[in-house]
Amino acid sequence: MELTKYSHSCLRVADGDRRLVLDPGVFSEVAEALTDIDAVLITHEHVDHVDAEKLAAAAEANQRLRVWAPKDVVDQLTGNAALADRLTAVGPGESFVAGGLRVRTFGGQHALIHSSIPVVSNVGYLIEDGIYHPGDSYVVPTASVEALLVPINAPWAKVSETADFVVSVRAPKAFQIHDGLISEIGRGGYEGVLKRVIEPYGMTRFQHLNPKDSVSL
Repeated sequence: MELTKYSHSCLRVADGDRRLVLDPGVFSEVAEALTDIDAVLITHEHVDHVDAEKLAAAAEANQRLRVWAPKDVVDQLTGNAALADRLTAVGPGESFVAGGLRVRTFGGQHALIHSSIPVVSNVGYLIEDGIYHPGDSYVVPTASVEALLVPINAPWAKVSETADFVVSVRAPKAFQIHDGLISEIGRGGYEGVLKRVIEPYGMTRFQHLNPKDSVSL
């Protein structure tokens, strides 16, 4: 499989003509990411993970495009005529095929931002029992992971908990996501702490990806 990172939390996963996109949000190169894509997975409702306007435009241009997302996201998107019959609600503990790729779901809730802010639904996706995108959560899947996508900065995130999440998942490879709100200096600081914590365990190799970088898994 080939993994391509776009800005922030948007990823494209491809294996030949099987392909899908995760979390095409407003901080990302959505139009480019969704080119020739028939399947989209959305972890939760926040706009940095779903750009409803550009997703609808992609659906209008591609009659084959289908979207899987938590029910509250589906409810919000149903009002758009271009998306209304393209949506499937998913929760944790499910499995399905999207874009020809096998997907399993985990989690259920977004990480706590603050006690005064309601917690929304969040679904983590494990693709082909290899690539895991947790959305905005530290939920550890009850399955082996080959490549972990690691949220490194967010209003809800704490770097020590991020490092513990990486160690707990025990994936051989890890790549950063949710990095659209920090500078290059800040990103280097977060990634430096992660490497310092996880490298002594000898289980996970962390690799930085710039927007539009691709890696083969």
